[in-house]
Amino acid sequence: MCQKLVDRVAQSQQLMAVADPELLVLFEDWLDELEQEVIGFFAQPRPVNPETLAHNFGLSLRGATFLISKLRREGKLS
Repeated sequence: MCQKLVDRVAQSQQLMAVADPELLVLFEDWLDELEQEVIGFFAQPRPVNPETLAHNFGLSLRGATFLISKLRREGKLS
């Protein structure tokens, strides 16, 4: 768990080093909105898989896989 926290801090520092703080806030807002839309989308009876998500939201398969994993890890998707 401690290593996970250290990794997250390092990742945040890397993002802040390459992204304008105002741009980073916009990205975080967009990701929050996207997560809520995805949660609502999968609340209806349908299979939760990266292919469905990628197709319906215009994401890459890798991006969809990341998003589903993130939401499951956070307990927002089952």
